[in-house]
Amino acid sequence: MDLKPKEFLTEEEVQKGLRVVIWDGLTSEVMTSFTGGAFLVSMALLLGASNIEIGVLAALPMFTNIFQLLSIWLVGKYNNRRAVTVYCAFLARFPLIIVGFLVLTTTSTSINILIFFLFFYYLFGSIAGPSWNSWMKDMVPENMLGDYFSKRSRYTQTLNVVLSICLALLLDFVRNFYKEYELTVYGIFFIAAGVIGIIGGLILSKAPEPQSYLSNTNIFALFKRPMENENFKRLLLFNSAWVFALNIATPFFIVFLLKSMKLPISYIIVLATISQIFSILTIRTWGAFSDRYSNKSIISISAPIYILCMIGWCFVGSFPHLYANIALLVVIQMFSGMATSGINLSLTNIGLKLSPKKDAIVYLSVKNIVTSIFSAIGPLIGGFLADVFADKSLSLGARWVSPHVNQVIRVVSIHDWKFLFIIGALLALLSLELLIGVKEIGEVNKDVVRRIMRKSIRSNLKDYFLIGDLIYMHQQLKAVVTKRVKNSRPDKT
Repeated sequence: MDLKPKEFLTEEEVQKGLRVVIWDGLTSEVMTSFTGGAFLVSMALLLGASNIEIGVLAALPMFTNIFQLLSIWLVGKYNNRRAVTVYCAFLARFPLIIVGFLVLTTTSTSINILIFFLFFYYLFGSIAGPSWNSWMKDMVPENMLGDYFSKRSRYTQTLNVVLSICLALLLDFVRNFYKEYELTVYGIFFIAAGVIGIIGGLILSKAPEPQSYLSNTNIFALFKRPMENENFKRLLLFNSAWVFALNIATPFFIVFLLKSMKLPISYIIVLATISQIFSILTIRTWGAFSDRYSNKSIISISAPIYILCMIGWCFVGSFPHLYANIALLVVIQMFSGMATSGINLSLTNIGLKLSPKKDAIVYLSVKNIVTSIFSAIGPLIGGFLADVFADKSLSLGARWVSPHVNQVIRVVSIHDWKFLFIIGALLALLSLELLIGVKEIGEVNKDVVRRIMRKSIRSNLKDYFLIGDLIYMHQQLKAVVTKRVKNSRPDKT
């Protein structure tokens, strides 16, 4: 396997690399579909996982990103990003196969065993990440970063939608008619994921790498470089606060649906699929606007939408009929998918944009490490808070009294995990204030982008009807809060 980089890539080699990386993304998505999201949480609950252990599982991918420093050291020593990425990708797949075989061959598989082997799966994946990011930054032309990765995301998300629904239907069938084999199905899922992941590593090895040379400096001296860049530090501060707020709540959405709402896993996957579909429908739009204007403006528009969706989770279960709660979940997932695609794409692109080409791997690694620490702390605190609020509730309602009617209408009931959703939404709202200090090259005022987006919406409803007036909602809410605060202050005499 020849993994040596080349001094110069021809146009034909670049185009080949772009195609290969899309196929690599598809195999990685298959692997993630088999072992992540609702399937991993459901398997963990089947093994008897507590709220804290669910938090640990959610924190593992972020916590292991601390070891991305090893990626910088390896790339600096060998100056071969492709070799680091491909070998670590192979090493990351084998723990999945081991978990699958343990589930199939032993009767005493525990949540601790699952956590132990997943640690190594995420560890090697984390080491591969920075070298892959730096490799892609040099291989993909800068003027098409947004369009290319939005295209790649559309393909991978489409595959995730189809595959996840099929797997969920299979799992519900086994649960309903062959419940004793449910854990066996999860074991097969893990083995299949590992095998397909190894195939993906072979595919990725075919992508060419342009030669780069990392400064031969002490690794900790390299780590300090991004910290001396004031603008990059402001990006780190916002990104860390944002992911911390979200990860207090988001890992427990699935737990809430499985344990509190008692929904079948196929329902949960379909809801997640709705989010994926709306992400697919809008990511091309976000990508085009991020290339044409600025990633910061896209975050300013899409982040408030996601915060409103987090608040919407507090109303799930408040209706007496299941179909009404499902309808609310559908609306939440629609707008969550739209917002998430814009946020994730923009955070990735702005990190690439603010990273100097020579030290891109260092900057991107520092960004991933720092934000991952806060991402890992979030679900751990969330798991702790879930236990704290387990026996507490807060109900808000309205009472109608008349000569013939005396009825109390429950508007919202907050209990268990819903406290996490409120806390996460409030912290996320506060974190948006930190985005103001980030300066982006080619930045366009968000009001200009809003006007252009609204014009696009009106001229092409088929493509843009999903965004509508929600892009003004954060501004309107802020104006209302500011007005009330001013009105509540006593007049000076």
